[in-house]
Amino acid sequence: MAKRWVNRPEGSNWGDFGEDDQLGRINLLTAERVRAAAAEVREGQTFCLSLPLDYPGGNVLNARRHPPRLSPTELDGEEWMNYPMNRFIDNATDVICDDQVLLCLQYSTQWDALAHVGSHFDADGDGEAERVFYNGFRAGEHILGIDHAGDTGAHALSIDNFAARPIQGRGVLVDLAKHFGRDRKAVDYDDLMGVMEADGVAVEEGDMLCLRTGFAELIVEMEHHPDKSVLDTSCAALDGSDGRLLQWISDSGIAAICADNYAVENYLGKGSETPCSALPLHEHCLFKLGLPLGELWFFKDLAEWLQAAGRSRFMLTAPPLRLPRAVGSPVSPVATV
Repeated sequence: MAKRWVNRPEGSNWGDFGEDDQLGRINLLTAERVRAAAAEVREGQTFCLSLPLDYPGGNVLNARRHPPRLSPTELDGEEWMNYPMNRFIDNATDVICDDQVLLCLQYSTQWDALAHVGSHFDADGDGEAERVFYNGFRAGEHILGIDHAGDTGAHALSIDNFAARPIQGRGVLVDLAKHFGRDRKAVDYDDLMGVMEADGVAVEEGDMLCLRTGFAELIVEMEHHPDKSVLDTSCAALDGSDGRLLQWISDSGIAAICADNYAVENYLGKGSETPCSALPLHEHCLFKLGLPLGELWFFKDLAEWLQAAGRSRFMLTAPPLRLPRAVGSPVSPVATV
């Protein structure tokens, strides 16, 4: 594949893992890192880090995304739910249930693919900004819209790359909720370092940073009826406008960020008088670093166990669906301690 860029964004790692790389910082989940993660398994106890996939409920968090719609499969006008097989095969005693789902891939607990967020950037060096994604992959050439009919989707940087190279390694939990409660707070570099120092949390290259803010727990308490006015003013979120925080993400060598809140960063949905990213942490992580983001994970049970055990590290297994051309995916992560 020919090189797709002359300029690379300042602070990016485009090309560092190869000109055709589509894994980004997931490349740091080496065999050595997986062995280090396995060494964190001492009790053999597991924790589900996923919300039920019909949470949060409604579409107030994102008007485009709706709850899953589950229905039976059909054949010749008959629904196959509690279906007597003897209607299909003489004298068969079986009773069959078979279903299907219409699912927004980033509705609940999820991974963002590297094709999820790009930027307008002059990758060719000709003075013209184009819609570009991690490592120089282009809108209209590699990530195709509805004008390409059956070819729509991410032909590069799709989520199935993270399934084919399964995401497994060491997770490190930082409990922001313990320190900041449920008040809305934009967490900057000093805040994050302060919490990590207070709790004795250390992060190494190849670790996956997991952030508990309490947001997902609040969603569960709302029982499928999320109150957007409350959610918009609750719980900590990373301050994507803090340059020192973004630089730390670059320098730390973390392989991914997994948070229990919506968008990971303190997204306010406001415009600007000058061109800039509305989601600066997404731009930095997905577009510049190839660092995947997880949203709406559930850490309460794991966090309580880790705190009681005086630990912050665990083995994390979190492959997405192996769905070609998708730009996000539900995930049911498992922590093993």
